[in-house]
Amino acid sequence: MIEDFSISFATMFVMIDPIGLTPMFAALTAGLSLRARMTVAMRGILVAGIILAIFALVGDQFLKVIGVSLPAFRIAGGIMLFLLSIEMLFQKRTERREKETGEALGDQDPSVFPLATPLIAGPGAMAAIILLAAEHQSGFQDQSVVYLATFAVLVLCFFAFLATELIERLLGPTGIKVLTRLFGMLLGALAVQFILDGISAYWAISPATG
Repeated sequence: MIEDFSISFATMFVMIDPIGLTPMFAALTAGLSLRARMTVAMRGILVAGIILAIFALVGDQFLKVIGVSLPAFRIAGGIMLFLLSIEMLFQKRTERREKETGEALGDQDPSVFPLATPLIAGPGAMAAIILLAAEHQSGFQDQSVVYLATFAVLVLCFFAFLATELIERLLGPTGIKVLTRLFGMLLGALAVQFILDGISAYWAISPATG
């Protein structure tokens, strides 16, 4: 169970990337008081948590309705996560997030867009939680590991948002870029594992061919 929690936590932590989100959160809440920042952070994380929970609960059933097998989704999800890891390695993900942040700076309440989605609960995080939930289907206790890991990442995200200025001072732009690249390498390895698991599962359920 500890191993499953660690894998789920690492996957969701890399996908959500609380450290990498802090500069975007700072830009979205520039000029706000600590109380106002706390409100924006809490609302954004709550909405993101609800979105991710919905995808974890009904994502697998939705795939069955549209006729997509779990091995196929594992392979497709792994490929998508691998592309995201390349974006992280070459800083394209950060540039995209900064563009989304810049487009929303005129909004009065950025907690739902772009903070909750797509910055926190983005396509990668949605795909990852569907994959993780689908791999833990032996019961609620087994699947609760995924929910607990995601909740832990969202809590860390909240505290990272509140400590935005401190984190930026400690790490600086260079430190955040280094961490983003390290997370990108880890995500790439996790993505390849998803692809290999999908291929293995496909051959296990595919009828033998002559």
